[in-house]
Amino acid sequence: MKMGFIEAVKTCFSKYFQFSGRAIRSEYWWFFLFVVLVSAALAVLDTILFGTNPETGQGSRVLSSVFQLAVLIPMLAAGWRRLHDTGRPGWYLLLPMALSITTLFVMLGGVAFFSVLEQGTENPDALRGPAAVLGVTGIVVVSILQLVLSILMIWWLTRPSEEGANEYGEPVS
Repeated sequence: MKMGFIEAVKTCFSKYFQFSGRAIRSEYWWFFLFVVLVSAALAVLDTILFGTNPETGQGSRVLSSVFQLAVLIPMLAAGWRRLHDTGRPGWYLLLPMALSITTLFVMLGGVAFFSVLEQGTENPDALRGPAAVLGVTGIVVVSILQLVLSILMIWWLTRPSEEGANEYGEPVS
């Protein structure tokens, strides 16, 4: 079964907080396209209505930000159900975000650790080289992991539906 653009958008909004069940490929990807198109249109409208800051070249993103917040939950729910449809747990969708949050805490911890070390040494400049090497190495490793996870997520979200019922329910009809 395939779902059209309008039907997919209606379905995803009607299942705003529904993380159980399954979502077919067309439901998820049509809704994804809707979110991208509306976000782009609102970004243009934000620029027209609120202008841009001449110093930074960036504009206020009031409308697009509100829209992004409004569709965050249904987009997450649709992806969650989409992974269920391929036989995978929905929480896999959180892996890239979990990696980013973990990276943030590790980097902040590293800065705090080297700050403490600098205070306890006679030559704090000697620690800056090793700290920079560790920081750059960490960023490269995390960037590669993030890329791999993102590609894997796209792969999973584009897989065909599992035939018949799976542990997450009956196929969408």
